[in-house]
Amino acid sequence: MTSYIHGHTEPLLTMADGTIKQINPFSGTEVWTVPGRGDRPLSAPVKDARPLQPEDFTHSCAFCSANQLSTPPEKARMVRIGEEWKILRRLLPSELDREQAEFRRVPNLFEIVSYNYWHENYGYEMTEKQRWWMETYLADPEGREHLLAVARRRLGARAAGAGEEELLRLAPAYFGGGHDVIIARRHFVDGATDDSQLASSGTLTPEEHHGFIALTIDAMRDLYDTNRYAPYVAVFQNWLAPAGASFDHLHKQLVAIDERGVHNDQEIAKLRQNPNIYNEHAVNHAFYNNLVIAETDHAILIAGVGHRYPTVVVYSKSSAPEPWEHTPEEMRSFSDLLHAAHAATGPRVPCNEEWHYKPIDLDIPMPMRVNLKWRVSTLAGFEGGTKIYVNTLSPQDIRDRMVSSLYALRDQGRIAGNIRIATECHPVRNCLRYNRALG
Repeated sequence: MTSYIHGHTEPLLTMADGTIKQINPFSGTEVWTVPGRGDRPLSAPVKDARPLQPEDFTHSCAFCSANQLSTPPEKARMVRIGEEWKILRRLLPSELDREQAEFRRVPNLFEIVSYNYWHENYGYEMTEKQRWWMETYLADPEGREHLLAVARRRLGARAAGAGEEELLRLAPAYFGGGHDVIIARRHFVDGATDDSQLASSGTLTPEEHHGFIALTIDAMRDLYDTNRYAPYVAVFQNWLAPAGASFDHLHKQLVAIDERGVHNDQEIAKLRQNPNIYNEHAVNHAFYNNLVIAETDHAILIAGVGHRYPTVVVYSKSSAPEPWEHTPEEMRSFSDLLHAAHAATGPRVPCNEEWHYKPIDLDIPMPMRVNLKWRVSTLAGFEGGTKIYVNTLSPQDIRDRMVSSLYALRDQGRIAGNIRIATECHPVRNCLRYNRALG
């Protein structure tokens, strides 16, 4: 046991009374875990669950499968034809019901960074293909009426006195904008009997989750290809209202932005000083402290250190820093482990996915990784005043909960069978291959 030193910089420090102090090696965030608080349940029991009617499976919210015209024009969809996944692009309203969309990519109705932001600040214009698609959609009677309806919904009360010309000024945002949503088909799990049985990332099959990830990565690459002014595309998922979700319907979001963000800049500065930082301070550190939860041949899952909320982190072992450059085996391996992390977390735990990877204009590699944060606590005055965050679960608590759940899920056949858990994992130093100096 390490003795306490004021101003300690050790990532993980256990005090004599059992208090665990953590410092995130990438962000510098300080977190304390107080003994005796880690056994509390992560989710509250369901109260007043409402029985479901058949229409609830398809009509519960604007993201549901029967409400495809409630969203802006669809950019792409992932369909399953036999055993194969296929991406279909730029469908007209009359074509939406030809194949069942497992996942849909649509523009966000209320953008964080708007089309006008790029147009006014950078002189951004749609690509020829995007403009052709807008003109094709407007020339289709159903497409034109759909765009007008979407514009009225976007403007709300302000749409009452607006003519068609004013409404259609919003159209470029839905064909050349940089804030997209990837929507899953199900609102509730198949066979659900009440409205507490929501379909989450963890209730998908591993195969379905792979389709979800593949369409998300395809959208990332497309946003970079169509906006030369965006050095970064932020990717995230908010699950349930306490984690910031507007709908209790599974979806991810992608936002093209013109900055990397302060935390990314701080992390990149540390990466320049130590190109092997993700191996040394994340995965190697996890092996030395028994914080490795699971792995596949191409990805590894560890308990995070120094996060405001209990966090697990999935790292890709791929040597390719851009997610769209991963081999099919690497992408599937990463997806399987992220899916397993969600399944072990459970569908009633509010959580955020935060994707991290190399910005498109960065000259040094960094590994693809996703933080899965459990939003099970509320920040209060102590945290605001000291910037020391009290976390109810230590990294060891997180590991124990996840490992126990993963063993049970694997026995039930609900996660990929190629996942190695806990002591089955191979303690290979520097297993993240992004660092080219390691050969």
